[in-house]
This record gives sequence, C-alpha cells and structure tokens, in this order.
Amino acid sequence: MSLDVSPALLEQAERGEVDEADFVDCVRTSLPYAWEMISSLVAQLKVDGGEFADNQTPPPDEQARGQLLRALASDAIRGALQRHFGVRLAFQNCHRVAVFPLDASADERLARFTSIRGQLLNQSPELRDC
Repeated sequence: MSLDVSPALLEQAERGEVDEADFVDCVRTSLPYAWEMISSLVAQLKVDGGEFADNQTPPPDEQARGQLLRALASDAIRGALQRHFGVRLAFQNCHRVAVFPLDASADERLARFTSIRGQLLNQSPELRDC
C-alpha cells in the first residue's frame, strides 16, 4: 500500500471529492522520507534561487527509496505535491529528485534534466539495481 489512508479520508473519497489539503497531509504522514526530501529541496530553491534544486544522495535504505518512487510515480501524489509546494518536480533514477520553479525561467533547464541525454548521463553502476 502506498499511503496510510485514515478511515475519515477514505470515507471522504467514497462520498465524492476529497479535500486536497487532507490528501497532502496523508502523503506527508505516509511518505515522510519523500516529504522531507521534497520539502528540503523546495526550501533550498527558495533560499539559493537559481533554476532548480536537486538531490544526488541515494536514499539510506529500500524503504526510503520506495517512498520516493511511490510519491513521484503516482500522478495524483506528484500533482498534489507540485500544487502544494508551488514547484515542478522531476525525477531520475531511484533517487535524484529535482524541484523547478513554476515560471518559465527554468523551462530550458527542466527540459535538459528530463531529456533522454540527461537520463543517460545520470547513470552509474552503483545505481543499476535501484
């Protein structure tokens, strides 16, 4: 299971539309490593400015790696996180998460990061089984 969904949130979903803030809180509590990673990158981007902020350190264990994969592989989770933090998220391999501002100033850098070339240049034997 990707998320630890409370009975109240599940009931909300069964009745119809879900409050996005409640969903984001569910993501925060269910995927704490992924949440902290993205939160810290957003803070870094705000402090340092620039085109993007990224993480290049592999997760400490498979549980943390799984959290990143679940957060960024789900369109619903990824979209909610992007709206919550006001950024665009990008992902390479099993750990390289990057945050980009919403404005067009980072479009070219985002395109390079998410390109086939960018993906190939971010490969290493240590990450083959991630």
